[in-house]
Amino acid sequence: MEHTVNGIHHITAIAGNAKRNFDFYTKVLGLRLVKKTVNFDDPQTYHLYYGDKEGTPGTILTFFPWENIQTGRRGARQATEIGYSVPENSFDFWLKRFEDHNVTYNKVAEKFGQPYLTFLDPDGLKLELIASKTPDTRLPWETDEVKAENATKGFYNVTITTNKMQPTADILTGVFGYRLLEQHVNRYRFITDTVENAAIIDLVEVAGEVAGHVAGGSVHHVAFRVKNEEALMFYREKIANLGLHITDKIDRNYFYSLYFREPGGVLFELATDNPGFSVDEPVESLGEHLKLPAQYEEHRASLETTLPKLV
Repeated sequence: MEHTVNGIHHITAIAGNAKRNFDFYTKVLGLRLVKKTVNFDDPQTYHLYYGDKEGTPGTILTFFPWENIQTGRRGARQATEIGYSVPENSFDFWLKRFEDHNVTYNKVAEKFGQPYLTFLDPDGLKLELIASKTPDTRLPWETDEVKAENATKGFYNVTITTNKMQPTADILTGVFGYRLLEQHVNRYRFITDTVENAAIIDLVEVAGEVAGHVAGGSVHHVAFRVKNEEALMFYREKIANLGLHITDKIDRNYFYSLYFREPGGVLFELATDNPGFSVDEPVESLGEHLKLPAQYEEHRASLETTLPKLV
């Protein structure tokens, strides 16, 4: 069986206040809270997952909300922009919505012939809404205020800023199976043909850019999607053979993971489709209850008291 990397699985970022983060992503952007759990290494902190109805890979943005964390700084050796796919005629809706909710945004611009709208979340994380050149048939999560004709459908791309793009490009093409689709000045667009969506990685090369600082409002890591554990271990061997340090397989309850830092400095993860987010609660009630890793279950009463209330 041929193993493939199937685009973006999820992206994890860092936030400050948990309720502010929850309100922005569920109420303003209209995403579904797919899973409410805790950080495996810091159970006093939530790990919040937002996405579509089922938590489909390619739609999942996750956060570690650390109260009072300092603000990060965008720069080289970082994933600096997260792009969401939206319907072509939705920009007027989003511009009005951002005005109504005091969201910081820029006017609509174009990149590779596609209109896009840049905005910041409450912690300064840089996001983009992008009207795809090709039809995006994914079914979005709808809310009372954000209906399907305007809703985000999942990731379109992620942008990595780097001082030298070639070492990162070599991982994308030589290991993950991406190919260079197009280039404009110092932006290089790579795509995988294994999936229709969440398939694009942009590398922006800025030789003199100072390294960024990962903290509040920063991307922590980018996770790439593989089918199962067999594929995961296939890629582990491939990456280890390049001389890069890569972790052992880690059980994250909803997927199995490996982590390594690519030569450009960004933390990459490989994550499996299995077992999925409905392994511990039905799809209909995803995100409604606090779900804890087994090692923290004995501390449930304490954690439910100390973790911030979201609603």
